[in-house]
Amino acid sequence: MKREIVINASAMEVRVALLEDSALAELYLERNARRGLVGNIYKGRVTRVLPGMQAAFVDIGLEKAGFLHVSDFYSDLASYGAVAEVTGEEDVETEAEASGATEFDEFFAAGQDLPEVPNDDEIDSSRDFLPELAEDGQIDARAVPDGAEAVPSLPEGATGGTETAAPVSKPRSRSRRGGRGRRRRRHERRVRVPIEQQLKRGQEIIVQIAKEPLGTKGARLTSFVSIPGRHLVYTPTSGHIGISRRIESAQERARLRAAVKEIRPEQGGFIVRTVCEGLSKREIQRDVSFLTKLWASIVKRSEESPATSLLYNDLDVALRVVRDLFASDVEKLWCDDRESYDRILEFVQSYMPRLRARVALYEAEEPIFDHFQIEAQIERALERKVWLKSGGYLVFDQAEALTAIDVNTGRFVGKRNQDETVLRTNLEAAEEVVKQLRLRNIGGIIIVDFIDMAREPDRKKVTDALGQALKRDKARSSMLKISELGLVQMTRKRTRESLEELLTEQCPRCHGRRVVKSVPTLAAEILRGIHRIAGRPPRRDLMVIKVNSAVARYLYDVGARDLETLEARMGVKVVLRSSDMIEPGAFELIQATAAA
Repeated sequence: MKREIVINASAMEVRVALLEDSALAELYLERNARRGLVGNIYKGRVTRVLPGMQAAFVDIGLEKAGFLHVSDFYSDLASYGAVAEVTGEEDVETEAEASGATEFDEFFAAGQDLPEVPNDDEIDSSRDFLPELAEDGQIDARAVPDGAEAVPSLPEGATGGTETAAPVSKPRSRSRRGGRGRRRRRHERRVRVPIEQQLKRGQEIIVQIAKEPLGTKGARLTSFVSIPGRHLVYTPTSGHIGISRRIESAQERARLRAAVKEIRPEQGGFIVRTVCEGLSKREIQRDVSFLTKLWASIVKRSEESPATSLLYNDLDVALRVVRDLFASDVEKLWCDDRESYDRILEFVQSYMPRLRARVALYEAEEPIFDHFQIEAQIERALERKVWLKSGGYLVFDQAEALTAIDVNTGRFVGKRNQDETVLRTNLEAAEEVVKQLRLRNIGGIIIVDFIDMAREPDRKKVTDALGQALKRDKARSSMLKISELGLVQMTRKRTRESLEELLTEQCPRCHGRRVVKSVPTLAAEILRGIHRIAGRPPRRDLMVIKVNSAVARYLYDVGARDLETLEARMGVKVVLRSSDMIEPGAFELIQATAAA
């Protein structure tokens, strides 16, 4: 598969497209007036504690307070100081420090750029407390890393269903009794302390944004901080070492785990990312040194800053994509802005010099997204209907918390029999559904209404096809098998706005209903309005109705007799004024006098 990254940087916004075989697979957009918030670290102040929801609202300086659930709160705040002390005094080799942390500090000038937690299906995905970066589609630093050593005991309040950073799954015992015992012991360590016993109003805490504010909801917060670098993700509130499960070699996994164990600080854990495969111990040490010192600087800044202060800000979208997506499987990275190109080139030269030759400056007159035919693909991604190659189509209907996808045969009539036609359409739809979920960045609850299949083997084929397609999606998802009615219930991790929410706004004509009142309905409503207003004092003898031309024609034709009857009954003269400036579904009614 040919993969390319295309960056379009302008004065107002930066757009990044990931192309797979020239087809748009993912789109990231960041407007200069409103940068992404996921991964940012704040010193917040608790404004309200809700025992009934086991959650708290925390003011971090944004328009709306953030939401912090008890399972996302780490109560051992004293460990922050311990981490700062350890990392601040750690010695590093001169060469590593000069070529690593110092150069990185140039990119994160004045402590303003915190690497973002990636969201890539690279580590086991059974945990959900560390912030992830769905928008850049990399590893999920909240997940359970494959092959880590053990799940250590945690401080009270840090336990629960989603409580530790990158814990490790132990090998399953062959004894069922032993397996149940282990689960019981793990459950015993996860007795959750009520949030009202851990937080109080006015308390100041360090939190990280796990999910962007969505719609009417504030940001989702966590105190399980994670700080990604190029090769590692540092989790200062956890002592685990996780290894990307995409590193398949057992020997390499063991080597990397041993190297990280040897050079890591006394407190804190690390997740080894896929790009770490084959790196030397010195290169790993450089990342460890940078990340631990970065966390120490954040802790120090929190001690000096007032509440609701931003302690660390993430990279801009261009460098974030380079850090998280630009790897050996990407054939070319194109950028059409000289300043952005120079920054990217400097970043690549410092941290992935082997890929420097793949970075190119686009200088043609034709806009870069037009050249790669991306603009048209973006427009199609906003359409409600998506056509399949066979002639069938999908219909997407998005609500705030649920998306319904309907599969239809459309123009496809098949060749042999109905069952074969339905199966082929559903199999094609399963692949396209996942592509669209990824491109549109749809999250939350998703219901896919496949065409009804009478045969159980056919339903299993469609379920398997959908499951295989989801494995290629880097966002975490779960799916139930297809029902006899052809429905599939699934969820997909959501941390930011969907493409539709990002690029569109509510229609002023239909107010988000996607429909407007029909011409007959509007004509009848106008007659009722005339009757209502004409009967109110002061009485006027002239009424002017401004309507859309289609409604005017309908009233002059079908509604002419009703209009005359109403005029005679109410004693008013009605004048229709047609204007295409009046939106469909709307009209204006003005009282006047005959002289006017």
